[in-house]
Amino acid sequence: MTAIDPDTIAVEEREARKARLFTRINKLDGWFQVLGLSWLTPILKALAGDNPKAQAREIWRLLGVPVLAIVGFLALWANLAPTVQTSLGAIPGPAQVWEQVGSLHEDAVRESEKEAAFYVRQDERNAKLIAEGQADKVKQRTYTGKPTYYDQIWTSIQTVFFGFLIGSAVAIPLGIMAGLSPTANAAINPLIQIFKPVSPLAWLPIVTMVVSAVYVTNDGMFSKSFLTSAITVTLCSLWPTLINTSLGVASIDKDLVNVSKVLKMGTWTKITKLVLPSALPLIFTGLRLSLGVGWMVLIAAEMLAQNPGLGKFVWDEFQNGSSSSLAKIMVAVFTIGIIGFLLDRVMFALQSLFTFTNNR
Repeated sequence: MTAIDPDTIAVEEREARKARLFTRINKLDGWFQVLGLSWLTPILKALAGDNPKAQAREIWRLLGVPVLAIVGFLALWANLAPTVQTSLGAIPGPAQVWEQVGSLHEDAVRESEKEAAFYVRQDERNAKLIAEGQADKVKQRTYTGKPTYYDQIWTSIQTVFFGFLIGSAVAIPLGIMAGLSPTANAAINPLIQIFKPVSPLAWLPIVTMVVSAVYVTNDGMFSKSFLTSAITVTLCSLWPTLINTSLGVASIDKDLVNVSKVLKMGTWTKITKLVLPSALPLIFTGLRLSLGVGWMVLIAAEMLAQNPGLGKFVWDEFQNGSSSSLAKIMVAVFTIGIIGFLLDRVMFALQSLFTFTNNR
């Protein structure tokens, strides 16, 4: 019998464990890409012992350079801001803007405490009336304090998703129709070319008048301001999805179309089993573009129509003209940018879940 070297076995086991570890890291890399955390991959590979010098260069490219750029931007901002004087004083620097982040949070906490105290007092008053046999005088009122900064953020997010979903529900079927039928494409294309360039500032007065005329109830599920903003988002954001869906459907491999004819697939089966899976990458590209457009449109619509949300917050602070207004507006600008980035990441994550690449 040939003797087995224990050292050889140990080396083989170590290499097998290392291979399994790198397999897990490569799988995680897909999710890191989705979450915008791709710099974690070279860190994990370096810790696992995979060419530390090469991984260090990758870490510097993916993490070091962006961090250095952000630090440089903050330093430039801090030095140049005091030199620009406005009617409200100097442009606030990073420290002043961060101070207003804390101030807005404290305001939200205080408002939340006021709301809680209001409902406690109401419950105590109603309990006392019931105990005294005056249940008919019990009333349930809704707290009507001013919306907090977090309330404005949540309102804007709800509005943009509502408008985006309506736009998607309209754009995807029309895009599939245009992609499958040259006649439908010839009918829809002129409308796209006419309405796609229209500014939200032009749509807003029309939408406002139509909503006021059609939605006459005051106690419906949605407020008029919410519907006005959401429909404006819909009208401005559906075009990228419509165009990309049509392009994706029209670009399906002709061999697959011929196979569907040979198999005598029905229209619904053809769309669900062939068209949508093949066109999903371009459809999701359109959805990501539409959501980004919708978010930009919403802020403009809220500012112009004075509808609740981040846009109204910016306009109110501009009109307020206090010493802290500029800093609060800049807080809102960064908030809008960060939320826009997160919305794109959400759509990218959904695209990764529902579409396939060469790697999976």
